[in-house]
Amino acid sequence: MGTEVIIEGLTKSFGKQNIWEDVTLTLPAGEVSVMLGPSGTGKTVFLKSLVGLLRPERGRVLVDGVDMVNSPVKDVFEARKKFGLMFQDGALFGSMTLFDNIAFPLREHTKKKESEIRTIVMERMEMVGLGNADRKLPGEISGGMRKRAGLARALVLDPEIILCDEPDSGLDPVRTSYLSQLLIDLNAQIDATMLIVTHNLEIANTVPDNMGMLFRRRLVTFGPRELLLTSTEPVVAQFLSGSRAGPIGMAEEKDAATIAMETRNGLTAIRPEQMRTVVPQLEPTPGLPPRMAVLRRKKRVMGMLNQMPDAARRAVEENLLPSGGQWQ
Repeated sequence: MGTEVIIEGLTKSFGKQNIWEDVTLTLPAGEVSVMLGPSGTGKTVFLKSLVGLLRPERGRVLVDGVDMVNSPVKDVFEARKKFGLMFQDGALFGSMTLFDNIAFPLREHTKKKESEIRTIVMERMEMVGLGNADRKLPGEISGGMRKRAGLARALVLDPEIILCDEPDSGLDPVRTSYLSQLLIDLNAQIDATMLIVTHNLEIANTVPDNMGMLFRRRLVTFGPRELLLTSTEPVVAQFLSGSRAGPIGMAEEKDAATIAMETRNGLTAIRPEQMRTVVPQLEPTPGLPPRMAVLRRKKRVMGMLNQMPDAARRAVEENLLPSGGQWQ
């Protein structure tokens, strides 16, 4: 099973520019979480901070007792082996075949024989639908295939935690749908904790168990998907509906005068068309094992049900409870 990631009071700046501050949340073990946010809100910086590639000024990131921010370098380096990181562009070496790209972490960080490496690499390539592309170069394949190759490379060390940085960027809607299903299928097969940074609404609506959103240098919210998808928080509703009316502007945020004008004209109120229907979460492809995360999540969300707003509670009851309305 994947590893729980506990994030407490995380704050990151570059010089005088504050990126985000006091971010606190927990990524439940083995579940799929999504972090949303407009462009420029520091989502990629957040991922790199979790894995110890960037050092926040304050806060902790606890992974099996190791603090990825404050522990000794050798402990952070060892804990980093629990992570698999999928970069936006795949980050492949252009002069190496897909096989050699995907084998790279095994050759760098293990003492496995080449025969073992070939078995592992081909299994991971098959898992992401690249079984016959091992001899191709990155320049010979599509962007979607490069992303899948990057995902295969993130899987070769059997990570307990997988971080995906905008896996949908540059993909058309059809390929994004395939990618969404692939992420769910992978979770069913390896039961890893997954965090996906994205601003894609298709992924946000159908993939995660949990969702969060970064805006104005803070974490707006994080919790079960039903909480965010039914939220009346203006910035959340605006983002999920793609509306121009709301706190998000062409830059990250609008100035106070613009927001005040929209408020006076009733443009910031949550309109019926902005309230999204919570569609059922994707299920694994037939033939794959059921996601173990689903049962764990049901038990966890059940304990929160009475504290949820009415809309979120109804969404949970419609999507998670059996037709009789009783928890199993």
